[in-house]
This record gives sequence, structure tokens and C-alpha cells, in this order.
Amino acid sequence: MGEQRHERVPILGELRGEVMIFQPLTITQISLGGARVETAFPLHLDSLHDFRLTLGGLSVVVKGRIVHCRISDVDQEQVTYRAGVEFVEPPERVREAIAEFITRLKEAREKV
Repeated sequence: MGEQRHERVPILGELRGEVMIFQPLTITQISLGGARVETAFPLHLDSLHDFRLTLGGLSVVVKGRIVHCRISDVDQEQVTYRAGVEFVEPPERVREAIAEFITRLKEAREKV
């Protein structure tokens, strides 16, 4: 192993932290104000998360607050959770990208 360059100091008591891990999810509904998503894990009420959305050929990141989360399906191998996400102060370019994506979805459905 390499030489340790910084001394690690033991914590007496407890020091809390959090880790952000990107996990796949399915977006089932979207609006300018938020989305409904499905995950294989529960999302805590009122927690804040960064969501990476792939809107056609464009990928954006938007902060969202979980407004509800419940079990939507259970099968032998997996539990599926459905959560409501409220977008929190999305930047204007993200709002525009979501609006354009929604417009394209509606136009594609009208052609069918």
C-alpha cells in the first residue's frame, strides 16, 4: 500500500455523514413542477436529491424534494416504490429543457 500522507484521527463518539449515489429510476410522469418516479428503494419524505434526467438527447440535473413515497408493487424478487418529486428552484435552462421535452411528447402523441 502507498504511504499515508495525512494522519487519520479517531473519532471519539459519533460523526454522521451522507453519501450520494446515483441509482437508476423510472420516470412515469413529468411536469414543469415535478415528476413521479419508480425506484427499487424507498425515498424519505422531505429529503432532497439531485435527479439526472435524460430528456431525449439532453441530460440535465435538477434538485427535487420527495413529497410522497409508497410501495406500488411487490413481486417475488423486488419491491417497487412510487414517489412524488417536487423540483426545487430549477435553473431557467433546466425549466426550458423540461418544457421542450414535454412539448415534444405531446406533439408525438398527437401524431399517433
